[in-house]
Amino acid sequence: MRQLHDFPGGIHPPENKAQSTGKPIRQAQIPSVLIVPVSQHSGKPAKPIVDIGQTVLKGQKIAEAAASVSVPVHAPTSGTISAITDHLTGHPSGMAGLCIVIEPDGEDTWIELAAERDYRSMTPEQIREIIRDKGIVGMGGAGFPTEIKLHSAARTKIQTLIINAAECEPCITADDMLLREQASRVLAGMEIMAFLSDPAECVIGIEDNKPEAIAALREAAKGSQIEIAVIPTKYPSGGEKQLIKILTGLEVPSGKLPADIGVLCQNAGTAAAVYDAVVLDKPLVSRVVTVTGRGVSEARNYQTMIGTRIGDLLDEAGYREPETRRVIIGGPMMGVTVNDMAIPVTKTTNCIIAASAQELPQATREQACIRCGYCVEACPMGLLPQQLFLFSKNRELEKAELFNLQDCIECGACSYVCPSQIPLVQYYRFAKGEIRQQKMEKAKSDRARLRFEFRKERMAREAAEKEAKRKARAEAAAKAQAAKRKAQANQNNEGNTAPSPSMVKSAIQGGTNNHSPSAARATPRIKKPTLEQRETNPDNHLHQPPNQEAIIAEQNLKKMKSSLTKAETKLGKMVAAAEQIKPDDIAAKEKIQRAIDKNKARVEAARVALNEAQEAARKVGVNPD
Repeated sequence: MRQLHDFPGGIHPPENKAQSTGKPIRQAQIPSVLIVPVSQHSGKPAKPIVDIGQTVLKGQKIAEAAASVSVPVHAPTSGTISAITDHLTGHPSGMAGLCIVIEPDGEDTWIELAAERDYRSMTPEQIREIIRDKGIVGMGGAGFPTEIKLHSAARTKIQTLIINAAECEPCITADDMLLREQASRVLAGMEIMAFLSDPAECVIGIEDNKPEAIAALREAAKGSQIEIAVIPTKYPSGGEKQLIKILTGLEVPSGKLPADIGVLCQNAGTAAAVYDAVVLDKPLVSRVVTVTGRGVSEARNYQTMIGTRIGDLLDEAGYREPETRRVIIGGPMMGVTVNDMAIPVTKTTNCIIAASAQELPQATREQACIRCGYCVEACPMGLLPQQLFLFSKNRELEKAELFNLQDCIECGACSYVCPSQIPLVQYYRFAKGEIRQQKMEKAKSDRARLRFEFRKERMAREAAEKEAKRKARAEAAAKAQAAKRKAQANQNNEGNTAPSPSMVKSAIQGGTNNHSPSAARATPRIKKPTLEQRETNPDNHLHQPPNQEAIIAEQNLKKMKSSLTKAETKLGKMVAAAEQIKPDDIAAKEKIQRAIDKNKARVEAARVALNEAQEAARKVGVNPD
């Protein structure tokens, strides 16, 4: 027999469970409308992939996972998408979330499902992908994606696989009734998770106040290696860290996960959903919900479609509004009071309480803390609730974090025992929200700062590159100009020193007529003609230097033709690219049209410049063609 351990603190509030366990689970009716939130899990909300007016079948994917920590959402029944809009979802903050509204057709027609599968013939990767694709999340807490937990467990050695069937919070009996009626389904899901994590032991932890469920589990577990561990009833023994402590004696360190100490813990409802997904090919589109309280005439558990309005479910259970003081989603310890009956059931909704004034009396006015220490004795996490209260109230958030505020599981045990009626958990939730907001703002600021620094660095780099190119062009132009001046100077010098043809002829004749040595010695020196003589000499053509204007005109003409050709080629490519853009991509079409218009202007300017260059060429005698 397994040795059980205890955790610090804990309380024993009235259980109030018998009211909803006297009748079997009933299939809830198909409502007139389903409001399906795209965010029913921890992580990023799913992204809708359906359109308004589209018809869908039961089990059809209507929103796809938008990140690694995200899961898809599926249609709970067949019908028509009537809206995709924001709607209240029962979040403690009262915020609205994006929802897909479905009008059921009443047929409840499934999509085509695969034949029953043997998980042993599949790889662990294939099984985890199925679990993710079918939208399976933790159904007893924050809705963390199950595939992420299983994937994390695959990277570490798991010693103990635990199925959490404690269901310690008062009034809630969804898991109790599920185990009474479908224990084999839960165990089958546990075997699949054991196949994925390969643990040394498999344990189901269940409180001793559920004898019928315990008997059903023991019967279903015969012949297997699964151990049924019956634990004492104490709130909150169903907390993940508390149940691990009870069954293994191990404590999950602050800031760590159960997988870090070799433990994988999953909810009983999650195990059943894993079996449905892997073996039966069914996504998570419904769950068992406890409807209880003196405000309903038929308290029991209902197999309820995700997206059903709580008002519809209460009406089916015989809702008596005059006798109801408060409607709570969840349990009396950790639940949320709601005023809007159109809030939908989600994957994590395990209970709806229509509580009377006798069940939940009006809270008295909050009094000052008297430092009695009852909250410290009740805290199952070993924290100092009175210090966290003062830090939270005074917005001393750094001190609250130093006192391990994030380790608070918000079980409500401290608020329950407080003689001053201080709503301690509300203060803790407020402080956590403020800390989360500060971290988000800091992360946003850091991203903006990095973007600014990257932009500044990029602009400096581009400016340096432009300056380097400008200097290179200036140096090249200076060198070209110097070479041009040097060439022109050389040409001018050659023109100024060259003799005329008549002078050369006379010099030759004079030289050939004088054959005597004395004549040779007495040959007179040829006098250099004056500038006026050279200019008036008809035989001298060197007074006409090379036509520099023609050379420049030819170069300019060639340059203008090249510019026009480049501009026309670029324009043609832009027009071709514009034809490839999708018709619905308005932004891209507008962007390339602006570029085309700008390049058309460049082509026109190039043509004007070419015409001017051709005209200039004609004036200096150059053929412009």
